[in-house]
Formats: sequence, C-alpha cells, structure tokens
Amino acid sequence: MHSLSMCGMGAFSARPNRSLILLLLFTALLFLGMPDALAHAVAEGDKGFIQESSGVMVLPFIYMGAKHMITGYDHLLFLFGVIFFLYRLKDVGLYVTLFAVGHTVTLLLGVLAEITISSYVIDAIIGFSVVYKALDNLGAFQRWFGHQPNTKAATLIFGLLHGFGLATKIQEYEISADGLVANLIAFNVGVEIGQLLALSAILIVMGYWRRTASFWRHAYTANVAMMSAGFLLMGYQLTGLIVSQ
Repeated sequence: MHSLSMCGMGAFSARPNRSLILLLLFTALLFLGMPDALAHAVAEGDKGFIQESSGVMVLPFIYMGAKHMITGYDHLLFLFGVIFFLYRLKDVGLYVTLFAVGHTVTLLLGVLAEITISSYVIDAIIGFSVVYKALDNLGAFQRWFGHQPNTKAATLIFGLLHGFGLATKIQEYEISADGLVANLIAFNVGVEIGQLLALSAILIVMGYWRRTASFWRHAYTANVAMMSAGFLLMGYQLTGLIVSQ
C-alpha cells in the first residue's frame, strides 16, 4: 500500500548526479544537527526545570512537549515517511492518530510504571523505524518477501516504541511525584500540538512538491536519504551503547 509503483521507479533513473548531490547534502545537514537533536535529548535548562519542579505545572510542560516534538528529528523523519505517499487527509489523520495513540500509551505507562529501557537501545530501535518506513515506501518488502506488512499495525507499533524512548529519557530526570500525572498529560498534549504543527508544515511543503514533475524524479532519492538518516541514528546510538559499557 503506499509503496512506489513500478512505473514510477523508472523515472528515478533520471538525473543521478543531482540525486546524489541531494543525498549528500541531506546527510551533511543531519550530521551538523546531530549533537543537539538526536535521541530525545532534553536541553539542560529543561532538565533543570523538570528536576526542580513540583506540583501541577500545565503550561510549562505543554511547552516542553511541543518543543520536544518540533526539534525531534527521529519523530519528524518517521512522520515524513508515514505521510510520504498519503494524499487524502482522511488517511493522514488515521495514520497520525495511530502513531499518537501508541506514543501516548507508552509515554504514560513507561513513566508511571517505571519501565526502564536503555536509552541507547530504544533510540537505536527508533532509528530502525525510520529505516523500516523508507524501505516500505520503496516497496522493498514486496520485492524481497512477496508480502506487504500491515502499514497501520507497523505505525502503531513504532508509535509505542517512540513513546518508550521519551518515557525513558524523562525518567532519567526524576520528575516529582507531586502533580506527576497532570504534568505528564500536559507534556503529551504539548507533544501532540508540536506534532500537528510540524505535520502541517510538512504537508504544505509536500503539497507543493507533489504538483511538480520533480516529485517522482526525486521520491526515490528522498526515501534513500531518509533511510540513510535512520542508519546514522542507529549507528550513533549503538556506538554510544558500546562506549558506555
């Protein structure tokens, strides 16, 4: 479903040099932004606020949740992949809702039940989700295995994993039990607000791009670049896991 058609694949052979340049530029930009934006990183100022806050603080936690989503490259790359071949708002709403439900469940469950997972491991898995979605968009699973995985189920499952990534990071900062549930809900509301803002921007850009001839010429390159970014995220986290041992 939402994978590249064979007739569209033929168009991807055009202008290989330009495609390679676009891929290299994308990769370079990712490396430049990597230290501050990868793996659910929480800014030092936000970290201090979380540790020192006590009681219900709805607006600050909504702000931090929105900030996290808008600056979270892994979230945005996955969402970009999810909506890449979705043209109807009804379909976009369905898939984004599945992702949001998964994200919400494991964010709350992970923190309230104190479920701990190595941040390096969970963030490497999140990087893999980006790789998976890019391969799905490229039609790789149909060609390799003759079977198309359920895209709705995959989106929900990866939403659950993304939520565990954030829950794991929040637990590192020992958020106060006073007002915990309300603050977590506020944080998640902020995440969803940030997601809607980011998604709106992505959809506007995608809407204009799809009206041009360059969309089908560079759709393959865009998904290969996204897959490369996912591998970079995975490598960064696995390297951190090895070094931390």
